[in-house]
Amino acid sequence: MTDIGKSFRMRRLSAAGDGRYLFVPLDHSVSDGPVVPQARWNGLLRAVVDGGADAVVVHKGRARTIAPAVLRHCALVVHLSAGTAHAADADAKVLVGEVEEAVRLGADAVSVHVNLGSDTEHRQLADLGTVAASCDVWNMPLLAMIYPRGPRIADPHDPALLAHAVNIAADLGADLVKTSVALPLDRMAEVVDSSPLPVLAAGGPPDGSDLIGHGTSLMLAGCRGLAVGRRIFSSPSPGSLVARLAAVVHAVETGTAPHPPTIATGAV
Repeated sequence: MTDIGKSFRMRRLSAAGDGRYLFVPLDHSVSDGPVVPQARWNGLLRAVVDGGADAVVVHKGRARTIAPAVLRHCALVVHLSAGTAHAADADAKVLVGEVEEAVRLGADAVSVHVNLGSDTEHRQLADLGTVAASCDVWNMPLLAMIYPRGPRIADPHDPALLAHAVNIAADLGADLVKTSVALPLDRMAEVVDSSPLPVLAAGGPPDGSDLIGHGTSLMLAGCRGLAVGRRIFSSPSPGSLVARLAAVVHAVETGTAPHPPTIATGAV
């Protein structure tokens, strides 16, 4: 079986083995600046892992600083796209890494960011296709982070637009897709139903309200996972929050909302 390496890596991306995913993106330090002061970084990472995250998402340089023992029960996704909030076009993304580098780092997957409707959409789509081809060579899973985001997008939460986004990810060779949420949330079911790929819902509620209820609604709508970064690393108790989200991701089965546990993780 030529893709056995990809099968192994895909299995590691879902720690419970249920094909559901809680990813914690910590790549914001390139786009926006440090997620936490450096003295708190290792504590944050340990809290996220101990809380039950299936994977963390970081850039290649940050990945080199992570001790292998820290990620014994958590997968590593190396993000290959970058852009900053200070650019003339904040929606532009460029490739800053290669799949081969991620392989050398021991990554379980790579991710690429595409903003549909941006001025550089054509280059971002080309980058996604190029990385997908390299992933096929290396049997590396590919997470497409694809969002309707740019001057041509009237409603980034439009279910039809999000369905278009997730199908682009599938057509260009991704294995998983992360995208924005539809509003109202129950219309996320339309996006999921359209997708050949497992859909991970990005972020928390736009109004900053109850994250656990938000995540539960998305899982009940058929999402296969959540990707939450800022709400976790800005939390006073990130490990406890991750544990509650992990319970939501890996417990929602038939429309019955779980009662997620919390854990004590120590200060970060």
